[in-house]
Amino acid sequence: MKNMKQIRKWMFVPATFAALALVGCGGGDKEESAAVEPGTGKALEDAAAYYAEHPDFFTFATPADLPADLVWEDSSDLPEFASPDAKRGGVLYDFNLSYPRTLRTIGPDSNSAFRKFLLDDYSFRVVHPHPNIPGKYYPALAEAWSIDWEGKRVFFKLDPKATYSDGVKVTADDYLFMFYFMQQDYHQEPWSTNWYRMGETYTNITKYDDYTISIGVKEAKPDIFRLFEEDVRPVPSHHYKDYSEDFTTRYQWTFEPTTGPYVVLEKDIKKGRSIALTRIDWWADDKRFLRNRFNPDKRVFTTIRDIDKALEAFKKGELDYFPLTVPEFWHLKLPDDNEVVQNGYVGKYKFYTDKPRPNIGVWMNKAKPLLANKDIRVGVAYALNFDLAIKQVYRGDYERSQTWAEGYGDYQNHNVKARPFSVEKALASFAKAGFVERGPDGILVNDKGERLQIELTNGRPQYKDYITILKEEAMKAGLDLKIENLDPMTAFKKQQEKNHDLAIGGYNVSVELYPRFFDFFHSYNALNPDGSPKPTTNNLTTTAYDDWDELIDKYKASDDLEEIREISLKMQELIHDDAAYIPAHKVSYYRVGMWRWMKYPEGFDARVTDSWDQFGLMWIDEEERKEVRAAVRSGKTYDPIFETFDQYKLKD
Repeated sequence: MKNMKQIRKWMFVPATFAALALVGCGGGDKEESAAVEPGTGKALEDAAAYYAEHPDFFTFATPADLPADLVWEDSSDLPEFASPDAKRGGVLYDFNLSYPRTLRTIGPDSNSAFRKFLLDDYSFRVVHPHPNIPGKYYPALAEAWSIDWEGKRVFFKLDPKATYSDGVKVTADDYLFMFYFMQQDYHQEPWSTNWYRMGETYTNITKYDDYTISIGVKEAKPDIFRLFEEDVRPVPSHHYKDYSEDFTTRYQWTFEPTTGPYVVLEKDIKKGRSIALTRIDWWADDKRFLRNRFNPDKRVFTTIRDIDKALEAFKKGELDYFPLTVPEFWHLKLPDDNEVVQNGYVGKYKFYTDKPRPNIGVWMNKAKPLLANKDIRVGVAYALNFDLAIKQVYRGDYERSQTWAEGYGDYQNHNVKARPFSVEKALASFAKAGFVERGPDGILVNDKGERLQIELTNGRPQYKDYITILKEEAMKAGLDLKIENLDPMTAFKKQQEKNHDLAIGGYNVSVELYPRFFDFFHSYNALNPDGSPKPTTNNLTTTAYDDWDELIDKYKASDDLEEIREISLKMQELIHDDAAYIPAHKVSYYRVGMWRWMKYPEGFDARVTDSWDQFGLMWIDEEERKEVRAAVRSGKTYDPIFETFDQYKLKD
């Protein structure tokens, strides 16, 4: 569900603001959650009353009311993408840099990287996009669907086998409850409340029987399933006995029953130290497209707040994998001639993806008086030497991004180019804003004696050297970048509260035909009615322009792909001209190190993956783990493993 739809969607990769490279020690026997009977309580009573108050949105019908001419689809012609050779079992040892602050998947502090295991990647919706075939979908909680384009409605046959982890069946009632749940303010996410409110995105939900529903949408756009692949999932109505003002505290450390294969057991919550996922006897173990996935019996995350210490734990075999996309780790900290690599104990893998890229960059908060001045923003854009930082810190492995919307093909404006580093142009722009003279330290001052100092907030340890170069180079243009390095969650919280000046980072984006602008650049997500910056949205630049709103609203409503393309290109021009977002870098692959006992499908991963574990395709060979550990002790070696998978690499 949308933890502010925009937030959840964009949080799945190490490029993100709150990216917490998720470690673990420990193990345990496989356990199952006890089955319970569907409950009753005030929340259900309140929901029923709410349905009665809004009969135009919540409709109750019978199977006889279904249109007779529906054509049902189930994508049975599409290939599966998991390996039939996958083995179930074993414990995966993992890590996180920060401990999750809640088990809620919505509301304050819920947007940690751990949430993908609770909701984003490891829980399910009615349909999901096929990760290897653009534009195609497969059923998850649904069995089949039928689209009524003219009526702007999608019908779903729900899978009667779908069951929550506590043993309760998933039914149509849970989808009705989802809309009730999201349309309230109790979860404290205004963006989500707006997204789900009546008529904003969805116009109606109709229950025909326990396993048949239809959902009306405001606009039946070409990518209609975009509204269902991440945003229409059941909320267990039996779980929330009370849903009121104390929701965020009442359910702070309560695990919501999931449709996915893993649960968090109370005994595995060791706050500040470790947390674990335990696999259950999953209802979808044999379902097409879901089988042969999510294979470990347990996944244990230990909190290791220093990334270098996590790497040392990986080298010792205490962790099963380690992310190596960052060049410093790939080239220097785990080079090809490292003993564990040369001895064949650890393999190094590089996998190219084909998908829209995270919008990594510097976001300027225009609610700050200095940054409300466009001349200052343009000057900052020219004063940041990203090309040098990429070359020196990332060894040229990454590329400079040119626009806010990278990787969208015809919907990317290829004529928009990022402003290059230029001391001359930066000084000229700063001078327009009244910063002409340099002080004794070389920093520009205005006629009031105020120094040109702007704070840059960073929540990623891997960016420290990167932004140090930006700071050093910016001084040449008379700009003092005051660097603030925070832990990931603290940085993210500050940015969400709109207390930053500049913020460096980015949001991962969904695999979609064209980019979204509403989340980031519409005034609805910028300001409260009193004009103050609106917290808990992704409009980190506090952009609020009437003409932008008109374009974005038109873009959202359009079902004409050519019009959508034209507006997309225009918006990218406007974003560039406004200079509140500065493109940083992009990465067209991920790299990972894995111990030899970690196994993977032919082809390694899926086309549009964000990380090696997003689709749960890997598995563990526990017998080989024993053999490799014995080899390490005895000095036995294997052939080194260096593999590059470039079947999805975009050709120049």
